[in-house]
Amino acid sequence: MPSQRFAPPPEVPGLAARRIAADIVDGVLHKHRTLDDQLDGAGAHPGLKTLADRDRALMRRLVATILRRLGTLGHVLSRLLDKGIPADAPRAQSALLIGAAQILWMDVPDHAAVDLSVRLVQSDRRAARYAGLVNAVLRRCAREGKALVDEVAAQSLDLPPWLLARWTLHYGEATARDMALALGHEPSLDLTVKSEAAQWASRLHGEVLPTGTVRTLLHGSVTMLPGFAEGQWWVQDAAAALPARLFGDIAGQILADLCAAPGGKTAQLAQAGARVTAIDRSPARVARLRENLARLSLQAETVVADAVEWAGPADGFDGILIDAPCTSTGTIRRHPDVAWLRQETDIAPLAALQQRLLRKSVSLLRSGGMLVYCTCSLEPEEGEQAIAALLGAEPALRRVPIAASEVAGLNEIITPEGDLRTLPSHLPHADPRLGGLDGFFAARLVKS
Repeated sequence: MPSQRFAPPPEVPGLAARRIAADIVDGVLHKHRTLDDQLDGAGAHPGLKTLADRDRALMRRLVATILRRLGTLGHVLSRLLDKGIPADAPRAQSALLIGAAQILWMDVPDHAAVDLSVRLVQSDRRAARYAGLVNAVLRRCAREGKALVDEVAAQSLDLPPWLLARWTLHYGEATARDMALALGHEPSLDLTVKSEAAQWASRLHGEVLPTGTVRTLLHGSVTMLPGFAEGQWWVQDAAAALPARLFGDIAGQILADLCAAPGGKTAQLAQAGARVTAIDRSPARVARLRENLARLSLQAETVVADAVEWAGPADGFDGILIDAPCTSTGTIRRHPDVAWLRQETDIAPLAALQQRLLRKSVSLLRSGGMLVYCTCSLEPEEGEQAIAALLGAEPALRRVPIAASEVAGLNEIITPEGDLRTLPSHLPHADPRLGGLDGFFAARLVKS
């Protein structure tokens, strides 16, 4: 029997979670990989399957905090480093970001944050020589970091300059600043429930929003929460739940959901009694959509196809919902990697795709049929301007303005034209974690 003295020492608790967090942050910042790609599916980090649930939750929160506060972290570390972050050792950069994020915004003892970041550097051949530097900088961060954060609190450093400039131009300086502030908070978990919202809010220690969404601060694996296995609810931001409701009473109607995966809006339409055809070009995403519908005991026909090329039925649809591919800048509160992966040059090609989808949907719509178009983008080219261009090109279409009474009386989310426009700063709450909405645009049109 081998001697115990030759057994490798057990790894320090929490180090594996931080090592994987460092890999994933590096994947976003240096390899331009999305969080979704690195956390789920075939491309997920191989180390995730070895993490306990608690460590997995810690890792996710670490990554999200770093990306959510990246600009401020850069400012703090630049003030604490004489020569800047070492460019030849990415692990040293990751270790500094991980340590500083824990010290400044997470409930982790400072000494533990420092120690584990030093161990992270020591375990990397290229970065090991920076262990002393990481130790010294993070100790200074524990003493001086909070003051350095406060001195730039009003500067909205955690948005890329191009995005902040656009939001300032389109929404005004004060609103842009409020939006940036809202994105700095870890978001709640939003659930669309089949029925009995108040009962589920009580069971899940949350509250019912005016729009009917159940919002809770519970974290961890959603699959372990009451009601998940029974298919009583699905995860969906409160703003994302609004567009499907704009059809009104659709029981018995024949509807299409273009670009449907992962299926939250398809589920809403099916739950409301419509006969739904859900189309998405990704086989993997359609497979996930089918799994979600099966869990929810809801029925829809699913089609793997590019919606722009899809022929559709000869007699068309009573209604079509398009949740179009977009820059997703409205989802930064839940997907903070979007802020650092998107560029302003992405907007024009996506806006062109949205126009192709809109024109296609008009051809699939019966006379008198309703079209609801939405994007999770805060960029006008993908919302207000897209609908203006469509109405200018399609005289058979007319806008059906949305009334505040259809969206729980929330006048602030209705534009002067009668479209829906939610912002991250909407729906404020005394606890910032329970406030906010994803940024969504939606318009409702009818074909005459």
